[in-house]
Amino acid sequence: MSQSFAPWVQTSLQQVEEALSAWVGQDAPPVLAAAMRYAVLDGGKRLRPLLVLATCEALGGNAQAALRAACAVELIHAYSLVHDDMPCMDNDVLRRGKPTVHVHMGEATALLAGDALQALAFELITQDEHHVPLIMQARLCGLLARASGARGMAGGQAIDLASVGLQLDEAQLRHMHSLKTGALLECSVLMGATCAEVAEPIWNSLQTLGRALGLAFQVVDDILDVTADSSTLGKTAGKDAAHDKPTYVALMGLERSRALADALRQEAYGALVTLEALGVHHADHLRGLADWVVQRTH
Repeated sequence: MSQSFAPWVQTSLQQVEEALSAWVGQDAPPVLAAAMRYAVLDGGKRLRPLLVLATCEALGGNAQAALRAACAVELIHAYSLVHDDMPCMDNDVLRRGKPTVHVHMGEATALLAGDALQALAFELITQDEHHVPLIMQARLCGLLARASGARGMAGGQAIDLASVGLQLDEAQLRHMHSLKTGALLECSVLMGATCAEVAEPIWNSLQTLGRALGLAFQVVDDILDVTADSSTLGKTAGKDAAHDKPTYVALMGLERSRALADALRQEAYGALVTLEALGVHHADHLRGLADWVVQRTH
């Protein structure tokens, strides 16, 4: 990682946290506002917002649009976690090192908080027509909707629920995770690209980068689920095995899973080399994020 990476992450995270704090729960009824803010603030890796910001920065794009897009994709991620943790889904009690929203505030409030966060994500993208052109707003909304819905995250979660106790082959597992986890991470990169004007070859290389990082993130998640403890992860360790869910570790073992994660990082590196050849010369922070995805410990 470059020497500028850690300071950039710190500055970017502060920017995202301040924006989320200003925007989440505003004008909502007090109980709902409290649940929304509990779900979003003071926790989380913020990888998705960082991918949006790093991509936009590498391309010299619209920084104000990128900040709104970064917060929007994080709100979609947060809403998905709130719903995923509920008793009708994974029934988990720990998230980001604290009780899950339904444990802390009740199931009905958690359900509504997730609904409100999803709606707020699209509201944020479409609030500033003075600095974010309407056509850019529309494209950002389209990307986020597709990545969140039946052809993305929600579809992947449905496959995940239907696959409990089943043996999936590698192609089936890759498809499930490319939707459940990968779609929103790929979308983060492409939303950053949408905040700039890019030629098709650059877009295609960024899509390759996003897909590689999206799958790598899930592979590492599966590894950490069996190698890290709950206090380190901030969520319940070992829950995939306990729920008999298909994972990369269950399918191919720990060492082959680690090798796959590194191979996906190399694929991401290849996309960055292509971007350099296409004239994108400020992608060091994207490379740093690729390293972090594979090397992370939580």
